[in-house]
Amino acid sequence: MDAKIYTQEGKDGGNITLAKEIFGLSWNADLVHQVAISMMSNARENIAHTKTRGEVRGGGKKPWRQKGTGRARHGSTRSPIWVGGGVAHGPRNEKNFARKINKRMKAKALFTILSKKFADNEIIFIDSISFKAPKTKDAKAVLASFAGIKGYEKFGRSTKNTAWIGLAKKDINTSKSFGNFGNIEVDEFRNINPLIALNHKYLVVVAPNESISQISSKLSK
Repeated sequence: MDAKIYTQEGKDGGNITLAKEIFGLSWNADLVHQVAISMMSNARENIAHTKTRGEVRGGGKKPWRQKGTGRARHGSTRSPIWVGGGVAHGPRNEKNFARKINKRMKAKALFTILSKKFADNEIIFIDSISFKAPKTKDAKAVLASFAGIKGYEKFGRSTKNTAWIGLAKKDINTSKSFGNFGNIEVDEFRNINPLIALNHKYLVVVAPNESISQISSKLSK
């Protein structure tokens, strides 16, 4: 499998041979869904917490006598049917939402998503991105050059989660240059995961030979 590599000016920068194990897999919706849901569950912050009738303050005295009043019988004003009472079956912060994800399963889901994006022409391979100093103007010019590549004319038009730029290694100037764009995220490519790939329309792989080698061994671990 071959793909084109472009420069940050949007010009032809050569070709790259891609591994079928990463970019040539068939779509597996069940696997991707299971891994994505599990990852979101693991990242969930369990904050919401309600008190039961046994935890709410007060309500020790019976509101009125059992019989003879003409009203329904009640044993406590902290019953869930009373205002100020406890909550029945409400959210509790001790509930555990964690789900186990096998490493190979997570890696296979990531490669499945990468294969789908590659087939849909949503991955751009760039030989390098570098800036002499952090400048938003220079970063904007780079994004415009990506939109000038055939097949990527819609690049940068979305106001949310347009692209994720994966660098071969950390680059402060590049990260800061794209920092003012709310729809662009920059990180090291080795940190990519299924949720990142799913939550962004385009993936920009910088220095693809080095970047892809960082994740190629995930299935074998």
